[in-house]
Amino acid sequence: MSLFKARDWWSAALGEGEEFDQGCLCVGDVDNSGTGHDKVVVGSYMGMLRIFSPHTNKSSEGGVADAQLLEVQLQNAIIQVEVGKFVSCSELLHLAVLHPRKLSVYSVSGTAGNVEHGDQYQLKLVYEHNLKRTACNMTYGTFGGVTGHHSLCIQSMDGMLMFFEQDSYSFGRFLPGFLLPGPLIYNSRTDSFLTVSSALQLESYKYETLSVATEAESRQDPDLPLKTGGKRLMPDWTLVLGEQALDLSVPSFSHSSASIFVLGERNLYCLRDNGQIRFMKKLEFNPSCFLPYASVSDGITNLLLGNHTNMLLVYQDVTLKWAAQLPFVPVAVRVANFLELKGAVVSLSSEGHLLCSYMGTDPSFFTTPKVDAREADYEQVDAEMKKLQKVIREVTRTQDILPKTDTEEDLVVTSAVSSSMDSPSQALIQDAGGLPIPSVTVQVKVKAASVVHSSKLTVGVQPPLAITQDQFVLEPMAVGSSTVVAFSAFLNGRYPPADLTGDITVSYSSPTGVPRVLQSRFSLPLSLVCVPSSPTKTTKFKITVDTNQPPVNLTAIFPEFSSKSEDKDGNTLAFQFLSGAKVTVLASKTSQRYRVQSDSFEDMWLVVKELVQRFDQHFAKLGIKDFKKSFSGPLPLQEYFLSVDHHFQLRVNAQQYQDLLSERAVQFRAIQRRLLTRFKDKTPAPLQSLDTLLDATYSQVMALAEAAEENRAQLEEAFVRLRSATHLLVLLLSLWQGLTPDQTAILEATLLPLLQDTPQLGWEESCDAAVSHLLRSCLSRNPKDQATSLAQAGGPVLSFPRDTERLKKHIALMCDRIAKGGRLTLASEANAQVPIQVQNLAAPGGVAPIAEAAGDGEELELQQQAAKFIKKKQPSKKVKKDKEKKDVSTEPSEVAVKEEAGDAEEPVKVVKKEKKESSKEKKESKKDSSKEAKEETKKESKKDSSKETKEETKKESKKESSSSSKEKKDKEKEATKETGEKKVSRKSSVKVKEKKKEPEAGDD
Repeated sequence: MSLFKARDWWSAALGEGEEFDQGCLCVGDVDNSGTGHDKVVVGSYMGMLRIFSPHTNKSSEGGVADAQLLEVQLQNAIIQVEVGKFVSCSELLHLAVLHPRKLSVYSVSGTAGNVEHGDQYQLKLVYEHNLKRTACNMTYGTFGGVTGHHSLCIQSMDGMLMFFEQDSYSFGRFLPGFLLPGPLIYNSRTDSFLTVSSALQLESYKYETLSVATEAESRQDPDLPLKTGGKRLMPDWTLVLGEQALDLSVPSFSHSSASIFVLGERNLYCLRDNGQIRFMKKLEFNPSCFLPYASVSDGITNLLLGNHTNMLLVYQDVTLKWAAQLPFVPVAVRVANFLELKGAVVSLSSEGHLLCSYMGTDPSFFTTPKVDAREADYEQVDAEMKKLQKVIREVTRTQDILPKTDTEEDLVVTSAVSSSMDSPSQALIQDAGGLPIPSVTVQVKVKAASVVHSSKLTVGVQPPLAITQDQFVLEPMAVGSSTVVAFSAFLNGRYPPADLTGDITVSYSSPTGVPRVLQSRFSLPLSLVCVPSSPTKTTKFKITVDTNQPPVNLTAIFPEFSSKSEDKDGNTLAFQFLSGAKVTVLASKTSQRYRVQSDSFEDMWLVVKELVQRFDQHFAKLGIKDFKKSFSGPLPLQEYFLSVDHHFQLRVNAQQYQDLLSERAVQFRAIQRRLLTRFKDKTPAPLQSLDTLLDATYSQVMALAEAAEENRAQLEEAFVRLRSATHLLVLLLSLWQGLTPDQTAILEATLLPLLQDTPQLGWEESCDAAVSHLLRSCLSRNPKDQATSLAQAGGPVLSFPRDTERLKKHIALMCDRIAKGGRLTLASEANAQVPIQVQNLAAPGGVAPIAEAAGDGEELELQQQAAKFIKKKQPSKKVKKDKEKKDVSTEPSEVAVKEEAGDAEEPVKVVKKEKKESSKEKKESKKDSSKEAKEETKKESKKDSSKETKEETKKESKKESSSSSKEKKDKEKEATKETGEKKVSRKSSVKVKEKKKEPEAGDD
């Protein structure tokens, strides 16, 4: 918004790589021109002194060069510059420059030029003082009430105030309780010095008190007695600020508004000369500098305040009057009067951006043109309205959490993997099992679409793969430039990896300074981890993949492995993994099946994945769009559970090694303490075999540490193999049920929630929590469980499990639910219950779902089981009511037949009989449900009950058998009337039993 921007009147960029601070800027008539126009003096930490006389340049030539009067390179860094009367017997203004170990006073003079190049300015040294201590800052004024010239006071880094009167040194005093230097200012009204100490308090010292205090030859402890005559230095008054002060200012333009201003890190203070607070302003930003200046109204002071959000604020006491945007963060601000502009704001940044600006706005002469009145085209407006509503619906329908990125990126990252292996190989391990380990070169090209700075490229691969270099620092890139980096990837372990893909991450800063991250991915060839071999006929594990297309020659699918293949027909191909098992692929000659077999279940993953991907690419090139692949089952869950158990056993071993190491370490330290006390004892005593015990304990600690390290390496290998087995199970499950890519991604995220195992959080507990959530939400058949699972926030804390039985049961139950038509989705509206009839239709071939195993729910806890059966008592009534409704619905077929014959009264009688029978069945169902509840509760308490409870359960079972026989007789009577009714009731009763027997994941 142009209304709130500082209007740029004149600006200049001072050097490159130079640094500036709040003391590096001052304004004044330093050349004593007599016109009253100020000059801008700027000094930098690099020792460069510049003097400017800003003015507007009407011509296109010149600019900053015309406004620069002088530029001198001094030998030392410039800490602060001031303009004042620093030379005795002279009323002219001179320039004081403070260096770390020197104070120099210069005179600036100008000579009128005789040619068109203009005037010439010279800098002459009047006098200088070499300082014995490193200076921090300085202030000047009429110390002691002397008029006509200014004296200087320099504060050193160790807390000494050094006073100079023109070209002579007066005295020095150490500030009491000094730790770090703070801002320093002189108050001419009270002839005192103000500073902020390390105790975060404002202190005032009178010049008279400083002059009669103890001479400061060296720092002394304030608690010790004085060595020489003099008074101990004490502040005149103090005020606790509670925060560090950035700057102090004592404006002297009006005695009626005599104030002391203190700029803190969070507050602005205005004090009277005696230390009393006039007002205080709490700031909502981080300030960087400030400057009080004269106000039009008496008794009020205006303030210019800069902050770290590039804003320049104008305050009238505590009221904000104006806010202007600056192009940088100001570290110093001054008000100057120039020839063409009075009251200009001069600001300086830490990088050397000097700006002369003014407040206000430029008038706008733009007037809106008159628009010809025309009638609205309602058809066009209606079409546009429909188009906008369509866009709104599409936007609201999407459930993306992250905002969409821009279509045009600042960087474009492309990766290319070499088609041939490196020669020689860059692998750290030269051979594995007698086979040489190759390496392949990957080239990454980064092309910039805009100016990019501080970019860094990081490459990551999954273990046991490794690369020669994983981090690259890129040079700054211009528009259209590109950078190419190359590295080699190879196998760095004795087992095959679970993933052959690598990630490329580029972090950089956009032209506006916003940090950005760009990601890309590359795939390594299968030949990097395996070589062709001779096929094997007898193996432990086999997987069959079906297709709907004629069999394909395997040598055409895997050309890089066909050269050494012994099978000329292309029906057999074998892969020998480096330090791994052998995997054989067989293609059927008659059917459309392919078999993958191996002695290692996990090693088949990469071959099956590559086979499926190359099938898709092969048939896509041929233009076949209806290509389908499937897996006929059954799922190899038992083989998968072997990998799970092996990984879990290694985790248990790691925990045991950790506990044993802790015990031995405690024992080792206890023995050390006892030995140390024996050795420190003045009277020697026998060691009592403590040294032997120490050596034995040390040997045990080292042996345990080596065993723990070996177990850690085995655990890493087991986790990689478990990932391979999990990937294979997910692929087979997706082929078995024809899952979509989104459903496959959900399943993969559920079974692989972690990319790396840690002692605090392992794969077993994370996977169990994810699978349990799916079983409670989208795979649950009870809508009440879905509602409660969606309403729950969080869950129990994940802990190390006792065994893997619960996890294996949940995984098997999840696979069974998916096989019965369960939908994998994360959307809340898709969590509604699917009717059983729809599931039967959606199942392959329209077959009814397979019933759950009868013993799935036997391991539930007693209290949870009792609560489950109590809850299921009422749904049993509803199910029987539904059955009765179905029975009634089948009767109108008889009614319709009798209506055609003209008997209109008989259907009414039939319906009345049906109502009576239904009422009888309701009474019997109530009795049966109550008896079932009693029987089940007594079964639950069977473990802890006595022999009497056993006899009661027997009696209850006899009653149950008698009641069930009565129920059967009633059903047989009904069956004589309608045979079709019996079939419907049996199906519904079977499904009710399935629901009772099927355990839910939330009950475990």
